[in-house]
This record gives sequence, C-alpha cells and structure tokens, in this order.
Amino acid sequence: MAYEDFIGKSYPPFEVEVEKGRLRLFATAVGATDPVYTDESTARAAGYTDLPAPPTYAFSVAMDGGQSFNVLEDMDIPLTKVVHGHQGFVYHRPICAGDVIGSHQTVRNVYEKKGGALMFIEAEITLTNQRGEHVCDLQSTIVVRNG
Repeated sequence: MAYEDFIGKSYPPFEVEVEKGRLRLFATAVGATDPVYTDESTARAAGYTDLPAPPTYAFSVAMDGGQSFNVLEDMDIPLTKVVHGHQGFVYHRPICAGDVIGSHQTVRNVYEKKGGALMFIEAEITLTNQRGEHVCDLQSTIVVRNG
C-alpha cells in the first residue's frame, strides 16, 4: 500500500474516563501550579464542574486510547525512524474529571520532502465528552526518516 493511500484513513473510536488522580499527577508532572488543577473547591469556584485538565492533557487521552502509534504500525514504520514534529490543540470546552472522552483519529495528509528523505504524517483527533460536546481537536505531525 502506498503512503498516499493512508490519507483520509480513520481509526476506530475509543473512550477514556478522565480521573481526578491522573489529572493531579499530570498537573504536577507538567508544573501546573494553579490550585484549580488540584483542588476541587477551587476548580468549582472557578466555574468548572470538577478538576479541569491542564492544556496538554488531551494528548494523554489520545495515548490512553491507543491512538499514538496505530498509523505507524499500519505503515510498517519502525519507531527508531520517527520523531514527533508538531502537536497542536484547539479547545472548545474544558475537559474535567469525571468526563468520558470519546474520539477517533484521522490521517489528514502524508507527504515527502527532501527528495523523499523525510516523510510527514499529519493526523487529527477530535475529542467529545459524554454529553456529545466537542471539547478539543488535536493535530499532530510525525516526521519519518526514510532510508
């Protein structure tokens, strides 16, 4: 299968429950010191339904859903040839503890540069919560060294 054949490919949906303990651990790991990320009463006073996820937590949702490496496995690309080139987030609503986040991944583009020495795989993951609300779009670019 040619790499261009992967453009538009979507992967099966997944669901991940957002847990308070995991959010607190993530906030500590990324240095998010605002108590809104660790103290439930502070979070509720700020207008959240529960502890909100720090801004880059959505990528953890994708990893927990097994979406990180599926396109690489499908394309038979060894991880030793891969570098994470870009990660973008567009939030539409907060992700909070207790949410069940559903999603699926779609390959948006695959192209080469440097005369085929580098291949770029662009993917998008759309996240919705248990209420069907669109919460976040993740865009990522994986760079593959060919040869």
